[in-house]
Amino acid sequence: MTAATAPRSSVARLLVVGADRALHHSTARDLPALIRAGDVVVANDAATMPASLAGTHGPTGAAIEVRLAGRRSLIAHRTRRFVAVLFGDGDHRTPTEHRPLPPATQAGDRLRLGPLDALVERVLGHPRLVEIAFVGPLDDVWGGIARHGRPIQYAHVPQPLALWSTWTRLASVPAAFEPPSAGFVLDWAMVQRLRDRGAGFATLTHAAGISSTGDAGLDARLPFDEPYRIPAATASQIDAARLAGGRVIAIGTTVVRALEHAALPGGRVRSGHGVATGRLGPETRLRVVDAILSGTHEPGTSHYELLRAFEADDVLDAVARELEASGYQTHEFGDLVWLTRAATDRAMGVGPFEAARAAGSPLAYSAGRGAFP
Repeated sequence: MTAATAPRSSVARLLVVGADRALHHSTARDLPALIRAGDVVVANDAATMPASLAGTHGPTGAAIEVRLAGRRSLIAHRTRRFVAVLFGDGDHRTPTEHRPLPPATQAGDRLRLGPLDALVERVLGHPRLVEIAFVGPLDDVWGGIARHGRPIQYAHVPQPLALWSTWTRLASVPAAFEPPSAGFVLDWAMVQRLRDRGAGFATLTHAAGISSTGDAGLDARLPFDEPYRIPAATASQIDAARLAGGRVIAIGTTVVRALEHAALPGGRVRSGHGVATGRLGPETRLRVVDAILSGTHEPGTSHYELLRAFEADDVLDAVARELEASGYQTHEFGDLVWLTRAATDRAMGVGPFEAARAAGSPLAYSAGRGAFP
């Protein structure tokens, strides 16, 4: 697939994998047609931070780029420490895999990043990967990031991005390091169309991480741990929809990571703050999410591995061939795919939700919403 080279100027294309595993071409504006009464659609409302900071390496004076890539909490007044990926001289116009290594860095080194100073606290097993702590009052730290930082950007988008080009229309808390890009499909008119179909709509906040470090070994460690917050109202809405036989539809991989990490025995969802760890993949038994609207992803990436939790490899292989043959675009401003996990898979779990749905309990029909998905 080719990479999208600019923010979306028109509606994205959408490849739908049907319940019979047939492939159907559609557009993102037709998303409501895939939604059933009683479903709940969940989106990530994280706004994208200006997480790329140019500066110099204090001990050597060499040019350096710091890409913030991980944080321990979504609570800003508690956050001055970040996991960061370091690059040497250059900018986004050079493909990430061709960017030079940073100058040799060790704990205690000072990084001068525009109006900010940061100290390297640890090197995390790779010369590009460090934990840093910003120096100074937190208000000054966040103000400095806002003024000096730029969106993380890759060579397939040649023109410098404005920060607002990386925000979804539902963006709220500045928490993501790169856009939760499946959410570009949503605006409030689309949300109303989903509600007109009889579906619920809810949000969570998840610190969407970076998609590439430029190093194959380091990319194999993605995704890094990512904090999230699930509001109590969102958890309640998901639980009620599942009890009534509705499906949980995730807009993007970050929503899947948060909901599955917060899943309790029986498939209920724990509200509050958490940190999603580890990879989801073909060995993962999904306990909450039934379908996903996702960007198109290349095999071997952590995003693609997550899609293997929804579909068998032969189906995903057919999807990849069709995307390529039909000229779909990839990366953050690219096109979309729709995947559902098989109904038989959804009935294999244990607990009140899965048992009610598998047995045809009246509980699953209590809202009068028809057949099981």
